Amino acid sequence: MKTILITGGSGLLGKPLTRILLRKGYTIHHLSRNENQHGNPKIKIFKWDVFKREIDEKCLVGVDAIIHLAGEGIVEKRWTDNRKKLIIESRTESIRMLYSLLKNRPHQVKDIISASAIGYYSHRGNQLLKEDDLPGSDFLSTSCIKWENAVDEGIKLGLRIVKLRTGIVLTPDGGALPQLAKPIQYNFGAAIGSGMQWTSWIHIQDAISMYVYALENANLNGVYNMVAPNPVTNKTLTSEIAVALNKSLWLPNIPAFTLKLVMGEMSIAILGSTKASAEKIVSAGFKFMYPEIKEALTEIYG
Repeated sequence: MKTILITGGSGLLGKPLTRILLRKGYTIHHLSRNENQHGNPKIKIFKWDVFKREIDEKCLVGVDAIIHLAGEGIVEKRWTDNRKKLIIESRTESIRMLYSLLKNRPHQVKDIISASAIGYYSHRGNQLLKEDDLPGSDFLSTSCIKWENAVDEGIKLGLRIVKLRTGIVLTPDGGALPQLAKPIQYNFGAAIGSGMQWTSWIHIQDAISMYVYALENANLNGVYNMVAPNPVTNKTLTSEIAVALNKSLWLPNIPAFTLKLVMGEMSIAILGSTKASAEKIVSAGFKFMYPEIKEALTEIYG
């Protein structure tokens, strides 16, 4: 069985993906700033620090494929100029460090499976967005373009490159869903802005399965939208969360200007409308466990 190196292995996707790959018999290496991060003897931890340009060169010994998930959180802190720089460089310079290692020593790495994001398209109203559509021009789009371009530098090394443009990953363990559900649980939930902006989402189990599918299917190449086949509006998502939690919605929509005051430029991540198509990954043979929002939320909330 193959050996996989994962960057961002302790993150929202990295943890469950690691568990699944270990269960399937893969050997797993993680790159981490903390060598004692996991306490799992089955995971080999190698130290790195992207911003200090430090990396344990032994991380690539025996590695067949790299799954690149590392990156500073997009909406964890306000977008100052310095924060924007960290968001971009944590994604671009991390993969470049690994490519630098691959260029300068013998290795057996053949595949790079990398995260990206549907922020590539930015706010596009009702347009159904496919992988060959042009990107937007705001910060989210710019960061995704730079991210994907850095990952594509591996093509010159003869590597198979797969980039998964991630939508909103639905899981009770973190990310957007708990933040959306919390006010609803306390009967203060409401749609945001017009409520008509599109949300492209994916259940955590389908997200993990898509990474495994990309890893194990050598015919996959290039970029794929990592979203369920049925995007929903913010209003529908809010309503379906309320149904799943057996709660009612009675408040008016949260005004867009309120979010803009609180979040500044970062509010585009919530107010923007991105309706991404799953057609390409479905045509490649991937089957979703949770294609509909109702069944996805029912699984999560029981």
